[in-house]
Amino acid sequence: MQQRTQTTATNDGLFAVGSPVTHWSVQTSNPVQYEIQACDNLLDPANSVILEGTSGTGPRRRFVVTDRVVASLYGERIRAYFDHHAVDHRLLVLDDGETHKSMDAVLRVAEALDDFGVDRRREPVIAIGGGVLMDIVGFAASLYRRSTPFIRIPTTLIGLVDAGVGAKTGVNHNGHKNRLGTYFPADRTLLDRSFLATLDTRHISNGLSEILKIALIKDARLFDLLEQHGADLLRTKLQSPGGVGPTPADAPLEQRLAARGLHLDPATEVTERAIHGMLEELQPNLWEKVLERVVDYGHTFSPTIEMHALPALLHGEAVAVDMALTTVMAEQRGLVSAYQRERVLAVVERLGLPAWHPLCTADVLMDALRDTVRHRDGKQRLPLPVGIGSAVFVNDVTEAELKAAAEALAGLAAGVAR
Repeated sequence: MQQRTQTTATNDGLFAVGSPVTHWSVQTSNPVQYEIQACDNLLDPANSVILEGTSGTGPRRRFVVTDRVVASLYGERIRAYFDHHAVDHRLLVLDDGETHKSMDAVLRVAEALDDFGVDRRREPVIAIGGGVLMDIVGFAASLYRRSTPFIRIPTTLIGLVDAGVGAKTGVNHNGHKNRLGTYFPADRTLLDRSFLATLDTRHISNGLSEILKIALIKDARLFDLLEQHGADLLRTKLQSPGGVGPTPADAPLEQRLAARGLHLDPATEVTERAIHGMLEELQPNLWEKVLERVVDYGHTFSPTIEMHALPALLHGEAVAVDMALTTVMAEQRGLVSAYQRERVLAVVERLGLPAWHPLCTADVLMDALRDTVRHRDGKQRLPLPVGIGSAVFVNDVTEAELKAAAEALAGLAAGVAR
């Protein structure tokens, strides 16, 4: 801490304060470390991974939060798991879906934590669900007693490759997507792809949209995999045929494979590449001090489209519309060829995602862009694809350009529909 003041010397050699202290400067640091671990069959009673890393003595207790869909599918297994390990637990079930992602849900979690009497030093809250559920619980944990550790167990594909690996939490407010939130990573995120087997096809598509995002702005190999295997990934719900499971994301994928002499099935390689690519972008800029983020691709217009269209569009579907629109914009600027645009829109269709929505009007898109500019420090900082696998940031998008791109996309989408 630096203290700024003035002193003067007196005749007896003592120093007297010349003016009152009016300014202090405090500087500190808070290192952040969190773990992401791939693990099969987390709810198998023989698997103790969920309970690892606990310190302290006394009876083991856990507060678990999930949503109604997950509770209907896995509620009995969750309770049986903690009963098997003699863990005193309580299961709070929240309403699911983006329309329930609100401050009311956060306060309900906080009140239930009070009622349970959670010991924040040794009883991490456990969130088992999709991205919406994890955002709600993470936000509540960041506020409860100013920070309470929590564990994320995503049960959706979008949670597994996107919402579950970053540091952000948030809820919708005042008609805006994630308007209230914090940066508060979970202590641990446990990834189990077997949960995806119970998702419907639409929610697999929803997560594949965020995987396509990574492919388009930084990983051409990932795009090729989606192009070649997208329909099968959708049909099989990214379940591996019995091959090698996910490996730690601590080295480039090719090096890890070569060192082990292994070949990954498409579902595993696609998942690994998506997670690894996301973490490569997040780690050096976890608090988003640098506002030019390639992982914002697909998230310029989609928040406004998604909130206007609720509950008709899922998050990943709105992102797909945004990516289709900006791919057309990139083509009109000469950054993407017509052939590359055709490939991108074909993959969007192959993954069961929409490429267009009636809300793609100049008025809605300009409102979305203005809102984006407000939280990107006065600049558009709009990522556009350069070919497939790279991106550039632009700050000069006009209403006329948006209108032209939206009209062109509507025509292309109508052609695909026919």
